Amino acid sequence: MPEIEYAFLADAAQASPGDKFSVLGGGVSRLASRTVPFRHPHLALLIALKVTAAEAGRAHEVRFVLLDPDGRELAGAGGVVQAGPPPNARDSLVTFVVDLWNVGFDRAGDHSFRILVDGSERKRLPLVVEQLPGEPGPPFQAFGDGGTSVN
Repeated sequence: MPEIEYAFLADAAQASPGDKFSVLGGGVSRLASRTVPFRHPHLALLIALKVTAAEAGRAHEVRFVLLDPDGRELAGAGGVVQAGPPPNARDSLVTFVVDLWNVGFDRAGDHSFRILVDGSERKRLPLVVEQLPGEPGPPFQAFGDGGTSVN
């Protein structure tokens, strides 16, 4: 079964399968808003799937699910990935981006992205949603683990 070589959230990303990728504001792990509920305008989920030479040419189902603190599904999608035959019988990376537009968050708390390959959970990405104190200001902010603004 293919493994997830890496996966992370970003403000924006672009990728071509088997090629380089570009990222803006990578490493998002926390969203903050002065008002909750709120809609976050855009997140990009970048995934690199490691496919062995023996697995090339086979279809693999990849699915992601965004869960709220109670485990309720807020968003989800899936598709089929099939890596072509690799040169020299080497393992290959299939890199792709899932764009998430206007995702709604009903409350603050610990959310998570679960990434499944062929029906089995292979990666979990935490996403903390916080309500900022004070007067309404900018509608939201996105942060990486270090707490620096990436917007």
